[in-house]
Amino acid sequence: MSTYLQFAVIKFRNKMAYRFDYLLGILNTLLSFVVYWSIYKALYGGASEVDGVTFSMVTTNFIISLGLSSAFYKNEMFLQDKIKQGTIANELLKPVNFKLRMLFEDVGEGAFNVAFNFLPTVVIAAFFANLSAPSSVLNVLLCLVSVVLGYIVLWQISFIVQSWSFWLFNVWGLITIKNVFVNILAGAYIPMWFMPDWLRNVIRFTPFASIYFTPVQLYLGELQGWDILINFARQLLWIVILYVIGEFCWRRGIKKLVVQGG
Repeated sequence: MSTYLQFAVIKFRNKMAYRFDYLLGILNTLLSFVVYWSIYKALYGGASEVDGVTFSMVTTNFIISLGLSSAFYKNEMFLQDKIKQGTIANELLKPVNFKLRMLFEDVGEGAFNVAFNFLPTVVIAAFFANLSAPSSVLNVLLCLVSVVLGYIVLWQISFIVQSWSFWLFNVWGLITIKNVFVNILAGAYIPMWFMPDWLRNVIRFTPFASIYFTPVQLYLGELQGWDILINFARQLLWIVILYVIGEFCWRRGIKKLVVQGG
């Protein structure tokens, strides 16, 4: 495992070489928050609560979602680039698990994004936004566990889409479609509190609710008792299902792989 941790550390250090990116990353994250905060501030029209959902809850939802978006980094063109360049053959010969190498490199860059892009934004946003405090220390710990599981769910979805690089010349379009579905149905842009009941019930049977909204609910203390166990079980179930699908696509793709040149 220490070998894979080194991949994460190296990726983190490489990102630190581009110091101007720090400021641009903070500015981008801060602008995203300000735009979202301004839109919902106007929609609430000065009201503190709409349909039982306070403006503070909405703001907190988006702050957490921004943080998770930063932490949940995925180099979604990694596999396609390796296949196009023909270097995938060399990668497969290395004495490391290719998927774990991908995962830990993404974790390293995600950690950099959180440390240098997201956390400074939270400090700035806290001065003019009324963020909800966590319901308890236990809920914060449960939220962190859910965050890890949510990231694995999202990463597995990304890997499945990337694995189509074995059959398609370019998967950029599929990745774009996937990101739209994730950002909307996972509640990153539109909190699931505002979605129709029928749509929320449908989303519960998909992996999307396990990515962003479950950690938010745990942070705010909206899940208690059996609901916590059910949501954790749902996240674990989707990890297993997506892993099996990803392995199937990966193995079929490797058998199909043909690399020319030298």
